[in-house]
Amino acid sequence: MAIWALLLTLVSTLLALTLASLFAAVISGRRRRRRAVGFFHPYTNDGGGGERVLWCAVRAVQEENPDLDCAVYTGDDASPQSLAARAFDRFGVKLLRPPQVVRLSRRKWIDERTYPHFTMIGQSLGSVYLSWEALRKFTPQYYFDTSGYAFTYPLARVFGCKVICYTHYPTISSDMVSRVRQRSSMYNNDVLVAKSFWLSRCKVLYYTFFSWLYGLVGSCAHLAMVNSSWTRSHIERLWRIPERIRRVYPPCDTSALLMLPLERPAKSPVIISVAQFRPEKAHALQLEAFSLAVQRLDLELPRPKLQFVGSCRNKEDQARLQKLKDRSSELDMDEFVEFHKDVTYRELVQLLGGAVAGLHSMIDEHFGISVVEYMAAGAIPIAHNSAGPKMDIVLEEDGHQTGFLASDKEEYADAILEILKMPETKRLAIVAAARKHAQRFSEQKFYEDFKAAIRPIIRGSSAPS
Repeated sequence: MAIWALLLTLVSTLLALTLASLFAAVISGRRRRRRAVGFFHPYTNDGGGGERVLWCAVRAVQEENPDLDCAVYTGDDASPQSLAARAFDRFGVKLLRPPQVVRLSRRKWIDERTYPHFTMIGQSLGSVYLSWEALRKFTPQYYFDTSGYAFTYPLARVFGCKVICYTHYPTISSDMVSRVRQRSSMYNNDVLVAKSFWLSRCKVLYYTFFSWLYGLVGSCAHLAMVNSSWTRSHIERLWRIPERIRRVYPPCDTSALLMLPLERPAKSPVIISVAQFRPEKAHALQLEAFSLAVQRLDLELPRPKLQFVGSCRNKEDQARLQKLKDRSSELDMDEFVEFHKDVTYRELVQLLGGAVAGLHSMIDEHFGISVVEYMAAGAIPIAHNSAGPKMDIVLEEDGHQTGFLASDKEEYADAILEILKMPETKRLAIVAAARKHAQRFSEQKFYEDFKAAIRPIIRGSSAPS
């Protein structure tokens, strides 16, 4: 009995010391709070639309509030100068001054590979631990999450920060729950689970519980910007703070693309695909559809080329890219398929300027920046018939068609063939309407809407309380 009492006393003492240490760290952080905006973006080299939003957000804050410092929490080995250079070289965003860098050493806690099972809850709880490191090292007046880690918001509020976020997509959505209920197999719903009634029921319960937690932590945001109508509908339903939610379309670099001529070379039509080599981007579907279209193409018509353009975040993405190349060889498509990895912004513009069409095939893509880029560049988009592309982007402009929507290999192949066979006058009419529609999503429009959204929260004359 004495041993158990001793153990209980020891555990209680350790717990008390731990809580005291945590409390002291929070008090210290609140006292040292800087007049700054801290951008929580652990991966600053992913090369996707989320990174573009980060740099445009930093630029917008610098323009709107020059007296505010901007700091970026990142797990990458980067300097202020290298991040500013990357923003310009990769995205064409020129920062007014380099941001401060807060280096995070515990990024593995949000790596999906750390959690082979229960990945969502694992990454979410891991993000809290990572943000604890971030806020202890640098406590800003404004905590700005640009990567979708909503579980960090309560902690940021404990540290006395105003919490702002730009949400690209909900971590959990009713669509995800529906697919599990329907036992549909996808990249985020294993075949083994989809085939089992009981495993599917358990996963539905897990998703339901996680949705409740996600709604609870998300409601801690003082301001939530969302990137599309689809994302807004889900976030409003989950977080239940409609008065604090603003739709701000992401910054699509249409300025340079709008300068490209709409005419395209007729000898060898190019179809382009711009997306990171991630599983949800469904590159294999694009390759299969392109192969099918080439097989069905009339012999007298010129053979098209398919250009895959994207970046790899890790070894898994690199393996995915290699698998795509292997599949191209199996389909005997090597002569017609090209792969462009980690291209510069200038190279991307050049590639887009030579394409007659652009492919997008992610199901429930929250927005679809690449689709807008196709439209601005003069390439007819063929996008997945869901979420952002369906609700916000591939819509008629002044009664004119701006692109195609497709759901499976056959529909994508049909759209490719229709574009390849299309008279030049019709193609020019479509791309002209698409280019006009794309201007609704320009970088300048983002800056205007973004500044209007943050203005009531971030005030140039305010000081930490």
